Amino acid sequence: MRQIIRVLLSSIFLFTVLASIFAQNNKVEVAIIGFYNVENLFDTIDDPITIDEEFLPDGKYKWNSEKYLHKLEQLSFAISQIGKNVNNIGPTVLGLCEIENRLVIEDLIKQPLLKDLNYGIVHYDSPDRRGVDVGMIYQKDRFKVIGSSSHKVISADTNFLTRDQLLVHGLLDGEEMYFIVNHYPSKRGGEKRSLPKRIEAAELTRSLYDSLYALNPEVKMIIMGDLNDNPDAIPLSKTLQAKGKISDVKPGELYNAMFPLYRNGIGSYAWRDTWSMLDNFILSYALLETEDNKNENKGYQLYAAKVMNDSFLIQKSGKFKGYPFRSNAGANYIGGYSDHFPVYLILSRKPKQ
Repeated sequence: MRQIIRVLLSSIFLFTVLASIFAQNNKVEVAIIGFYNVENLFDTIDDPITIDEEFLPDGKYKWNSEKYLHKLEQLSFAISQIGKNVNNIGPTVLGLCEIENRLVIEDLIKQPLLKDLNYGIVHYDSPDRRGVDVGMIYQKDRFKVIGSSSHKVISADTNFLTRDQLLVHGLLDGEEMYFIVNHYPSKRGGEKRSLPKRIEAAELTRSLYDSLYALNPEVKMIIMGDLNDNPDAIPLSKTLQAKGKISDVKPGELYNAMFPLYRNGIGSYAWRDTWSMLDNFILSYALLETEDNKNENKGYQLYAAKVMNDSFLIQKSGKFKGYPFRSNAGANYIGGYSDHFPVYLILSRKPKQ
């Protein structure tokens, strides 16, 4: 309940501030950058090279066309609401995880609530044994993809396979921007056993950032994803070295935009009555307004970060009352959205005169 009250108060405050600022200056441009773990978005077709048997008509979840189409409808509505308090045209860029393949993304963006938003797709198949991947959708009239690549996490455990990391380079309303979409290894097997694997994933992310920073110290990069750790965990705070306060961030360093929300007890995922901020946005210095980086000509910079915890996304009754309204409880389909809340950033800039 405290989580819900905090988020509702935060939402009211954010909406009031945004309405005031954008009413005073309608020349401010805004981009909504979102991320959503969509909780096992599988089709109903057997993939012979992955372990997807649980999500087949005769599998554990009795996954069929009716459930699949309903989940697409639910997700499309949730996505259409991301950033609606700022604009009414859906997220400009949205990272996704727990998607089975490109087909399910294509089916998602064809839904009536999304089809007119002109989304493009960036996706690569990952080596994950269950077949779940990461991907990105983007509004093609606002983000122009220059290039993309998929990067494999190299593990000391040679039998371990996890999701690749998706690097996308493009122009956001004409401004050069990089995105890395992630889904770090889970804590299956316990913290001690799984931690080294998330550190390995964070080392790859940091290496990708360092390489681009070496080429351009003004690089604008947003690292997003279900990192399966809170902002103060070792992979994020030590390996990625993502700071929790903007005032502490120096050129070349990274900032975790979800850290302040996490410190206030807000999370994107609940388990055993404990809230965690597993879904994170980590930004490069050039996207921050700091004492040394205050310049109206800097282009897009971070305005706010938010967990989308609207009432329709919350379980209203039962054992998981107050949790994210998920699709499945055990093997039972309950018709929700996801076991994670969507998260998003608001970027703002003043148009060049």
